[in-house]
Amino acid sequence: MGSLSICVNEPSKLLSFSSPCRQLWCRNWNWKSNKRSLTCFSSQKKIGFMDQILDYIEGGPKLRKWYGAPELLPKDGSLSEEDMSSEEDEVRDAVLVTDGDNEIGQMIILSLIIKRTRIKALVKDKRVAMEAFGTYVEPIAGDARDRSLLKKALSGVRAVICPNEGFISNLESWKGLQHVILLSQLSVYRGSSGVQAIVTANARKQAEQDESLVMASGIPYTIIRTGLLINAPGGNQGFNFKEGCASQGKLSKEDAAFICVEALETVPQKGLIFEVVNGEDKVMDWKEWFATLIDK
Repeated sequence: MGSLSICVNEPSKLLSFSSPCRQLWCRNWNWKSNKRSLTCFSSQKKIGFMDQILDYIEGGPKLRKWYGAPELLPKDGSLSEEDMSSEEDEVRDAVLVTDGDNEIGQMIILSLIIKRTRIKALVKDKRVAMEAFGTYVEPIAGDARDRSLLKKALSGVRAVICPNEGFISNLESWKGLQHVILLSQLSVYRGSSGVQAIVTANARKQAEQDESLVMASGIPYTIIRTGLLINAPGGNQGFNFKEGCASQGKLSKEDAAFICVEALETVPQKGLIFEVVNGEDKVMDWKEWFATLIDK
């Protein structure tokens, strides 16, 4: 099938969906696409990957209705009383992204939206997050070290995705979680030398602490040790999963976000740690790939 074009409410920019998000979108709607991109028309100014998909998602009420999103929240950003259900009444079906302001965190959120996942995200500014993601995401603003805030954030959550260092704390609040996914650059920090090693010393210490806490939590975990994360289109290259590859290689941020989301559906009995950078290996079925890795 050729290129698919869809017009949103405010025609302007030419919008191209790059893989892997194109692949997720097509899979969700049972469409097939070739290597040409899906396009949507919006302004003539060129915009980035994040703004492109956000533009598409927030295309208008009709698109939200098609996609199953409810009406937007009131202008003051408040929730109705009936939405404020007690923790006991909630079903654990949500995924919490621990940094909705982080670039990779936002890419993860977009991939989860396409998969029609219930999403919660920790953010600095709730209104900004609501304007960006609409009702596809439940934003929670505040200090993640605040126990009451963390309890609220984890209410109804089945899995947590940590796109960067520094969130892992207050493990007593993690009771009931089914899966923790940690994106770690520990291998990169350990492979640094000279001035770079000094610059990344604090980040390395935090990454080591995060990994240790996750492994000792008793909650099934997946630790994805990436190479140096770079701004490059995802889906254009394959992967390399060889031990030691992360200390020298690089990984597209889009690919890193994509792998985090794919890891959600395969929960290890105890824990799984693997390294990944861009390379030559192609993964046709991620669920099967994760299952094979767990069985090793």
